[in-house]
Amino acid sequence: MYTCNICNKNFTHKSFFVIHMRVHTGEKPFSCKQCEKTFANSSNLTVHTRVHTGEKPYSCDQCEKTFRTAGELTVHKRSHTGEKPYSCDQCEKTFTTISILTQHKRIHTGEKPYSCDQCGKSFSLNRYLTVHKRIHTGEKPYSCDQCKKTFTTAGELTVHKRIHTGEKPYSCDQCEKTFTTISSLTQHKIIHTGEKPFSCVQCKKTFARKNKLILHERIHSGERPYSCDQCGKTFSQIYHLTVHKRVHTGKKPYSCDQCEKSFKHSGAFTDHKRIHTGEKPYSCKLCDKQYPSSSSLSKHKKSPGHLEMMKSCNNTVPTSVSISFIECEEVNVKEEIKEEEIFDGDPLSIQMRADNIEENIKQEIEDPLSCTQNYDEDRMDTIDIVRNINI
Repeated sequence: MYTCNICNKNFTHKSFFVIHMRVHTGEKPFSCKQCEKTFANSSNLTVHTRVHTGEKPYSCDQCEKTFRTAGELTVHKRSHTGEKPYSCDQCEKTFTTISILTQHKRIHTGEKPYSCDQCGKSFSLNRYLTVHKRIHTGEKPYSCDQCKKTFTTAGELTVHKRIHTGEKPYSCDQCEKTFTTISSLTQHKIIHTGEKPFSCVQCKKTFARKNKLILHERIHSGERPYSCDQCGKTFSQIYHLTVHKRVHTGKKPYSCDQCEKSFKHSGAFTDHKRIHTGEKPYSCKLCDKQYPSSSSLSKHKKSPGHLEMMKSCNNTVPTSVSISFIECEEVNVKEEIKEEEIFDGDPLSIQMRADNIEENIKQEIEDPLSCTQNYDEDRMDTIDIVRNINI
């Protein structure tokens, strides 16, 4: 019997004892001739050399998939049998390998043994740390073979490629709408359930997604954590900063494949494409006229003919219909603001302007001509902030 004098572990064979002692000494006497990587025992070196040779001597008798080690084959076979021999003693969830179980247990313990040597942030898995470090190094090792755009993870690249292929593998079982990622599908399903589990502690407003709540909370705190390294301007969202930087670079990444006109942000690009397609998705609830953009619909609503029609409706239709029309108008304003991807300005003042617009609409129903100027200024101020950004 051979006993380790450091950890008191016992071994029946001297060869096993010698290999074990290298755990404590750090000795790795076996090295790869191709990449000079070193190993504590010869069997690990043998397996490693298969990385270079491509040899996979172990094959599955059900699907003929091949593997470098017998252990990998054993684990793979469980995908056919459904065997999950390792179970968590806290939640009884089962796993195919003991290493995955070990990783899972950190959910219960909160253990994060892998920490970044630059910022101190810690992670439960080493691969999470590896990806995190790329924030500091700027490394993006995965590149698209079609547009050469680079990404920090293989998963991001896989999702990006669906832009080129048009693949949307995840579909909603209620409306059959399809999505490129499962997270997008999960977010979409909330439309059907109406669930909004995230609420603001200050104003009690609720949100379907946590990230939307985080952005909303910055309205109260005034936090703008993203700053431009060229002019010092700050933003509440990193995407706003990304778009702002195009002022300095002159970059216009969205280009029309029909007339080659280019744009700084996708919202303006989307509106432009409708010139070619003839699409008019915005319609007036009162007269059913259709328009290619929300701004052109807004101009229509200020026209004398529209205002006269609104006044006529107010004088002739029942109160319930007028109220319904007001509600439609309020929704239109909110949708116009919501649909734009970005805006630059103080969020609280924008919300106040939106509230003013809704109040003006109600006045407009009662007496359209008396509040036309006020409505125009308030409404267009807000829409200009949303649409034009002024950056």
